[in-house]
Amino acid sequence: MTDRGPVVPASGRRERNKDMKRAAIFDAATALFETHGFSAVTTQQIAERADVAAGTVFRYASSKAELLLMVYNVEFERAMAHGSDEAARRQDREAAVTALLAPVLEWGSTHAENTLAYQRELLFGTANERYRAEGLQLAADLVSRIAAIIGRREPVDDDAVQAARSVFGALHLALIEVATGVWRIDDPVAALATQVQQIIAGADRTARHPDDHGKGEEQ
Repeated sequence: MTDRGPVVPASGRRERNKDMKRAAIFDAATALFETHGFSAVTTQQIAERADVAAGTVFRYASSKAELLLMVYNVEFERAMAHGSDEAARRQDREAAVTALLAPVLEWGSTHAENTLAYQRELLFGTANERYRAEGLQLAADLVSRIAAIIGRREPVDDDAVQAARSVFGALHLALIEVATGVWRIDDPVAALATQVQQIIAGADRTARHPDDHGKGEEQ
């Protein structure tokens, strides 16, 4: 009797096969988006490169936009992880926030068309889609990391959260600027650092003098 080794359950083989197909689709989408840009790529091309049926692609992502989100969520998370490592080496809050955001800004400037499409799909994509939800959670996590640096204490107070949201808005605009070239900026990271400094200074003033907040509007 020949020893054929342990028997792999059919369910285990199915899961492994699904993982392999997903990896093939992910790799194909990554390569095609990087080479040709989001608008020029079709799901049929992705299917052919991944060596799967076109219908199989839609079992893993419901649309080409979801495929882009699937790919770029991984890139976004990688940039955030790199930024977090860099931020941990800075004592100054402004420098730490800038170090956190710099890899995201630099990543976003690499493929302009894909960056703009990714931002558009995060903001205005189809509700309740898996990869859009994952991308929005990554954005929320980034805001939380910014707030933790600005607040420098736990739990993070509302002023730090609001300042973090303003910083995230500045990052979002900076990504649009570098992707479209609408404003020519020699050093986008330095420009973002200036905005970060202004936002944190404003948050600090509000924290020191909360009773003065809104007085300008009342006069």
